[in-house]
Amino acid sequence: MTASVFLVALSLRPALTAVGPLLPQIGLDENLGEAAQGALGALPLVAFGLASPLVHLASRRLGMERAVFVSLLVLAAASVARSYTGHVGLWIGTIVIGAAIAVGNVLVPVLIKRDYAAHVSRATGVYTAFITGGAALASVLAVPIANLADWRLSLAVWGGLALVVALVRLPAHSNSGPIAPVVVDGGDPPVSVWRQPMAWLVTFYMGLQSTSFYLLVNWLPTIEITTGGVSESTAGIHLFLFQGFGLVGGLTIPRLMKNPVSQRAGAVVASTPIVIALLGLLLVPDLVIVWAVIAGLGQGAALVAALTLISYRGRSPHETTQLSGMAQSVGYLLAATGPVIAGYLAEHTGGWTATLVVFSCLAAVQVIVGFAAGPRPPRPPVLTPTAATCGGSRSSC
Repeated sequence: MTASVFLVALSLRPALTAVGPLLPQIGLDENLGEAAQGALGALPLVAFGLASPLVHLASRRLGMERAVFVSLLVLAAASVARSYTGHVGLWIGTIVIGAAIAVGNVLVPVLIKRDYAAHVSRATGVYTAFITGGAALASVLAVPIANLADWRLSLAVWGGLALVVALVRLPAHSNSGPIAPVVVDGGDPPVSVWRQPMAWLVTFYMGLQSTSFYLLVNWLPTIEITTGGVSESTAGIHLFLFQGFGLVGGLTIPRLMKNPVSQRAGAVVASTPIVIALLGLLLVPDLVIVWAVIAGLGQGAALVAALTLISYRGRSPHETTQLSGMAQSVGYLLAATGPVIAGYLAEHTGGWTATLVVFSCLAAVQVIVGFAAGPRPPRPPVLTPTAATCGGSRSSC
């Protein structure tokens, strides 16, 4: 049953990544311009940001397993409501979906640290592989399902996946218990993560990674359709490649994240392909399939890097939950501006050049933040003089 935590990861992205390939259809059917479509893509991220700081309160009251179980049920119901409760339901359902997913975003890394303490980076890589696998599957199937029925069914069907995962996790729900704060460092209470500079670096790294990810998830198909003349189904395949290669990047980067000393290199290496891919989309757009693959490798690796940094920085399950909530709250609120700014710039400039310039610069900032967020190599210890090291007499030192 411990391994079923990875199935939760499988259900955390399809309700979001199925939207991007369908935005042209949704926009036409619901009379939404680019800015409104960008807002629709950003709403789950706003919900992530607002709900994430509250997750540790729910986990302390209900227990982590029960909180995850309830969130899966809510996700399943909201996925159906978003599609079939009218225009208002489209927006409200999207918000509820984001809030439900936020619970899994925050708690699943904590469960992984608890259950796989000796292999945190490797288990985090597997976790992100399930996330990106589910995301990629939803992206590539979104348009074919919509062609068989409509976009409403294409979005609602992923609620069924969340329901199945909830049923698989039902035995874990019955064994759940609340978690309590842990006192560390000889009885001194831990410093709030909101007052720790390193926590803010990890938070900004998470936010910048998420900003570029949700830019591409929501807008890459539209960019291709409007500037390259590709079909919706082809754009969906490219988005599948983007997320599929994220799986490869997520499984590869743990080799550089397995110990604190190498995490700085891992965070930088993971971020660099994102800069290359966004500049490639700007300068050589005809090679979009190449840039989609490179961006996918970077995004998958950067997500593992961010989650691994969160896991290693928390000194207890309680502190790790708080740090995860902080990083995903502020990080996703930052990321929520991405799809909106991208849509706004596209609508007011008549193209995607300005958007790609802005987000290439943000990706470069992510590289710098990743370097700063990685811990410095430990300094050699300073030895206090003793009689043994001073020729038998301390006074001779």
